[in-house]
Amino acid sequence: MLKVMRSTTLARIGITILSLLATLPAVADTRFRIQRMTRNDVPLGKGQCDIRLQVDDQVEVNVRRDEVFVRTLSGRDARDDGSECNVPIPDRGFRDFRFEVIDSRNEIRLVAEPSPRNDFTAVIAIRDRDGGFGRYHFRLSWAIAASGNFPPPDTNRFPEFPRGDGDRGRDGDRGRDGGFAWNNVIHFSSPGRGGSTLTGVGSQQLFDATVDIDRGGRIQVTFRTDSGRPITFAGSVIGREGDVLKADVAADERMLRLRGPMYISMRGSESIYRITLDATNGRDNLRVNWDRR
Repeated sequence: MLKVMRSTTLARIGITILSLLATLPAVADTRFRIQRMTRNDVPLGKGQCDIRLQVDDQVEVNVRRDEVFVRTLSGRDARDDGSECNVPIPDRGFRDFRFEVIDSRNEIRLVAEPSPRNDFTAVIAIRDRDGGFGRYHFRLSWAIAASGNFPPPDTNRFPEFPRGDGDRGRDGDRGRDGGFAWNNVIHFSSPGRGGSTLTGVGSQQLFDATVDIDRGGRIQVTFRTDSGRPITFAGSVIGREGDVLKADVAADERMLRLRGPMYISMRGSESIYRITLDATNGRDNLRVNWDRR
């Protein structure tokens, strides 16, 4: 009889504990990859991430490269509300980092800027005192490295590339997600000849080409033209196909914000001999063909 009463009592205690747990809010951490920005209103040479979250109570937000990790301190787990970046946050040195609050219901502040000490992670604290979910939108921005930050051409070489899942190369060749990674910078400048054709405008001749790529994979390509005004493209290297680098680039503002894939053909490890581009803004089209001479 005593044994039956003890079992009944333990069962009642278990049911009570489960009932109490069911009334508590679910607390969990949130992790997601930031979407690629589709709009093209970010100024040339600027990296930008717009992080949009729905937050209940208190969280700590960590943004690294193109990933967000939200640690829930209290309340329900946060939700992504349309976060986007035009390029990932660099995982090596960069300049002119800025934090801006675009929209908030309560408290939001920058705890730490990206730096080597925190593996180039931006840390943001949010405390929402009102009930339910509140919308929070903050912006991280930085300057994409320009050619003036690169060492002289004769001290550079092409970076090492991972060539397949079974070949990880030297330490640091492959990122955590198995994607494209860099070890060195590139500065290339050479005379050449080519042309560009823009819908509704016509053609122009291209001459000298300059290519700069930093350790974060940011790329800037400039052509001298017959009009005397150079054309500049900026963006990110996104892969390699054989001896061809593929980059996602956008033209400067006077070129109607055209954007598209650029292919840079290499000969050996230190020579670029062809550059092609097909870009569009949904209305106009730009085609570029350039060869080294």
